[in-house]
Amino acid sequence: MPPPSPTSFICILLFFSTISSSYAAATAPRFKEAPEFYNSPNCSHDAVHIAMALDVTYLRGSMAAILSVLQHSSCPENVFFHFVSAASQPSSASILNLSISTSFPYLKFRIYPFDDLTVAGLISSSIRTALDCPLNYARNYLPNLLPPSVRKVVYLDSDLVLVDDIAELAATPMSSDEVLAAPEYCNANFTTYFTPTFWSNPSLSLTFAGRRKPCYFNTGVMVIDLERWRAGDYTRKIEEWMELQKRIRIYELGSLPPFLLVFAGNIAPVDHKWNQHGLGGDNFRGLCRDLHPGPVSLLHWSGKGKPWVRLDANRPCPLDALWAPYDLLQTPFALDA
Repeated sequence: MPPPSPTSFICILLFFSTISSSYAAATAPRFKEAPEFYNSPNCSHDAVHIAMALDVTYLRGSMAAILSVLQHSSCPENVFFHFVSAASQPSSASILNLSISTSFPYLKFRIYPFDDLTVAGLISSSIRTALDCPLNYARNYLPNLLPPSVRKVVYLDSDLVLVDDIAELAATPMSSDEVLAAPEYCNANFTTYFTPTFWSNPSLSLTFAGRRKPCYFNTGVMVIDLERWRAGDYTRKIEEWMELQKRIRIYELGSLPPFLLVFAGNIAPVDHKWNQHGLGGDNFRGLCRDLHPGPVSLLHWSGKGKPWVRLDANRPCPLDALWAPYDLLQTPFALDA
């Protein structure tokens, strides 16, 4: 019997790809259509650009986040979403596009393919497997993915909801030498984000010399000046730290430490109300947590526990009830009001 031709192999691959795509589409979650929101009379024509990483696993959280942004925006028609999805999963991109278009038929958005397989080679294992997903590192490449006409963007994680106008966050002022704006948490023990190997190395431990006090900040909510990022080639600077991490273990916590190494001590401050983070508990058990003292504009379930998972398991934390009204999942027995 003659060996199969290259054309036969291609046909077989296409067949299995079609089967895989059909299965993914059949098993993908279905979502309700969200109401349409309109600009208030005093809106300008200035766009508010928002970037999010998007995948099927966290799609339910992303849909809730999108709804919350629009619902609390004074100018929702000015909001433009830039979604980044894994280039290695084109069938998932189709599902994501269909889900968003169906639930938000009026939404202005674009999906960008992210070369996740190439970035995977730079990633070192961390304390939680979920943190090692290449899509977690997509925020490092936003200035390269988004068009040059987009000068500033608000980056948001998928496990959060807003209860205030995103335009206020997007308008955060930055000085001429600042590339990022985010809430800082200077009470956190900054030294714990890096290993003893890092701090015992004289050349590495001087990384933060000359900066004002370096503090922890959560990369799930950031305002990014893309023009300044591109001009400073900060993507490459982050990659250099990731490459060093492959040779010397200098941190344990996924995609956050390279951001701290490059930016900590030189970011524009943002009020803590814009990232009430940690509602998902720690990275190991995901236990319930309370809100931090003070006002709230954004609720962020960073940590292991996600509100939709806990709600489905009938083991919700008290604050998960604040996420539930934004859940667009279409359950088999759901009845429209």
